[in-house]
Amino acid sequence: MKLVFIGCVEFSYNALKCLSTVKDAEIVGVITRQESAVNADFCSLEKLAEEKGIPCLIVIGNEQATIHSWILSLKPDIIYCFGWSYLLNKDILLSAPMGVIGYHPAALPQNRGRHPIIWALALGLKNTASTFFFMDEGADSGDIVNQRVVVINEDDDAAKLYKKLILTALEQIPEFTLQLMAGTNRRIKQNHDRANYWRKRNKNDGCIDWRMADVSIFNLVRALSKPYVGAHCLYKGTEVKVWKVELINIGNDFTNIESGKVLKVDHKIIDIKCGQGAIRIIDHEFSEMPREDCYL
Repeated sequence: MKLVFIGCVEFSYNALKCLSTVKDAEIVGVITRQESAVNADFCSLEKLAEEKGIPCLIVIGNEQATIHSWILSLKPDIIYCFGWSYLLNKDILLSAPMGVIGYHPAALPQNRGRHPIIWALALGLKNTASTFFFMDEGADSGDIVNQRVVVINEDDDAAKLYKKLILTALEQIPEFTLQLMAGTNRRIKQNHDRANYWRKRNKNDGCIDWRMADVSIFNLVRALSKPYVGAHCLYKGTEVKVWKVELINIGNDFTNIESGKVLKVDHKIIDIKCGQGAIRIIDHEFSEMPREDCYL
């Protein structure tokens, strides 16, 4: 089975390495980028393609006509698109007889759309999923090929969940690739009535409002931890990154204390009252430590 592989993030890199070990899966072309301003987990596949002796097309912007022409010249049976910032147009979707397989780290048909790892953590979900599907002209709406549930633990941050999803996906890829070659793969239609779409997040979504509950702040911080941009708060008019917090038990002694008040400062550790409960900041970028009893 001849494949063209499209991707430009860390997951793409791991998936391409995995796919290159699958017997009779002939990768005839790789499409990637040399740089990206939108992918925090960006990883060019150019060097890996060169090491494997695979022809590589470097794309700048959304050059779909160029991509389409190049794919047609390679005559693949199928296309794998894992980690790409643009929806593929109809011409590309129809350029291989077996179609295009995409990837979405969520429990489709639920939670289609943008930033699935961040939203799953920010919303405090207990489970997500690693889902491969046949791409259509919609967003994450095609028939499911392979899906596995991934449990989200309370101590998972973005990096840990990302790694869990990669490890799960690397088990799935050889499985469904061999099934596709044998013609034994599944095509499970999504129930569109159960679907929802997560929106694109913006900078304001990452701002900590101390009126939020402690659990909500905890989830926001872990959702935006590395490799993402980090949650932030404002102190003396300056944006300060907050990378890790812990929930702390303050009992009933502080029920009459306003949200945002600094309860304790111990070296680089800061305890802060929230709208409900309190949190302890243990990894941050405060250049000037706040004083106890001041307000953030």
